[in-house]
Amino acid sequence: MTDQTAQPLAGFDTAAGGSRRCWLTLGVAGAAAAAGAGLAWWRFSPRSADAQAVDQFWASEFEGLDGAAVSMAAFRGRPLLLNFWATWCPPCVQELPRLNAFHEAHKAGGWQVLGLAIDQLASVRKFLQRAPLAFPVALGGVSGLTLVRGLGNPNGGLPFSVLFAVNGAIAQRKIGELSSADLQQWRDSL
Repeated sequence: MTDQTAQPLAGFDTAAGGSRRCWLTLGVAGAAAAAGAGLAWWRFSPRSADAQAVDQFWASEFEGLDGAAVSMAAFRGRPLLLNFWATWCPPCVQELPRLNAFHEAHKAGGWQVLGLAIDQLASVRKFLQRAPLAFPVALGGVSGLTLVRGLGNPNGGLPFSVLFAVNGAIAQRKIGELSSADLQQWRDSL
């Protein structure tokens, strides 16, 4: 019969030095995890928007689904929830019914919602035939991606939403899908 006594894990003996090595290793691993999480937060969190980008937004026009120009200046003076989305983006598609319900519930109070699709006209039209929206949608195109970055989303991730206050300044921003709680908090913030 062989001796089956417990043996310490390699590198983690039970002597005081081994115990310190174990805690040191765990501490380094924890610090690395925290640094990774911090980097991800920094990389994917909205940055402050360039004042020039905000001015550029209000001076912009985008192509509407009917081919007519949609002027952003026409939306100024009332709260505006601007949502950058695409038909090929699952979180974008998931949040659109929520944004549509928000629009319907708050339009009488002066709230506006505008969708800027970073997509092709044919794809957007086909999508909206299956899932119509009550709020206006325009095509962002290449200038829309530049605008996304200028408004505080340096990586250009979608969906990306920006809440503009009555005075035209940015009040809130979020990269990623807006929840019902986000929409409630944004409404209450103005």
